[in-house]
Amino acid sequence: MTAPSSHHSPLVEAPVVAHVVRGDLVESVHHGLAVLTAPDGGVERAVGPVNVPMFPRSANKPMQAVGMLRAGAALSGRHLALACASHSGEAFHRDAVLEMLASAGLDASFLQNTPTLPGDEQVRADWLAAGKGPTALAQNCSGKHAGMLAACAAAGWSTQTYLDPAHPLQVAIREAVQDLSGDAVEHVAVDGCGAPVMSLTLAGLARAFGRIASATEGPERDVADAMRENPQYVGGTRREVTALMRALPGAVAKDGAEAVLALGLPDGRGLAVKVADGAERALWPVAVELLRSAGVENEALDRIGAVQVMGHGRAVGSVVATGIVDEEAR
Repeated sequence: MTAPSSHHSPLVEAPVVAHVVRGDLVESVHHGLAVLTAPDGGVERAVGPVNVPMFPRSANKPMQAVGMLRAGAALSGRHLALACASHSGEAFHRDAVLEMLASAGLDASFLQNTPTLPGDEQVRADWLAAGKGPTALAQNCSGKHAGMLAACAAAGWSTQTYLDPAHPLQVAIREAVQDLSGDAVEHVAVDGCGAPVMSLTLAGLARAFGRIASATEGPERDVADAMRENPQYVGGTRREVTALMRALPGAVAKDGAEAVLALGLPDGRGLAVKVADGAERALWPVAVELLRSAGVENEALDRIGAVQVMGHGRAVGSVVATGIVDEEAR
């Protein structure tokens, strides 16, 4: 298969957004994109080309969940939050996924996501100590897949082919993604869990999250409320995205593989970050700096954005966001 020409990617032109500092020397740099959108969807701040297609990966999940609800899925509360989740595979996550399936008359055998071990390190160690191997239930996208299956059961659609991009569920999800983002889906590929992943611009991703976070009714409001009220189901006990939502009452946030983060504020503003090389260590400092540029600041954010560089078992530096806010504006 011939590789696509790299000049079509906005990541080629991405500016430096983070320095990795060891001692008093910049040891490495990370390039990336960042955007802040206004309540009306317009771009207020852009770092790099933010109107070119990219894959949000799991940051698409809240929009996918809106599509599931529009298709008739009877999801609410923690179950709806799990449909939006990249969960850590903790026991309460796995139990709730089974509840979602059972409510639709299904069981774990219907899940077609990629079997893996639980994502949380402590849970994974206990899992392996118990002699267990990879399962679809433990994989971080099992809530999304259970939600997709619940939508299929409600609509009378096939539960065997729900991952096909031409399946009525995926068509409904595509419509929801386009509706909320204001973008056309130009590229569809296979995500890590086996489901279709649809491209958006980074600006469209931020715009969608602003719309979800500020929604006053309908499936969008249902998704926002479920995520806000159950942040531990969106991520996990020891996850930054969960801590971020707890730190910002009214906000909705979702991370994605390859260092993507999207966040919606209750006033309708949206933020999104993509680190070009997929390094998550740069994601949180850059996201927190982008929030600061939007006038959002508290001590919890300082902790979330503090990523240390280690040497001989102790902190000897940090990952520092740069280029998000003009020095004159500080």
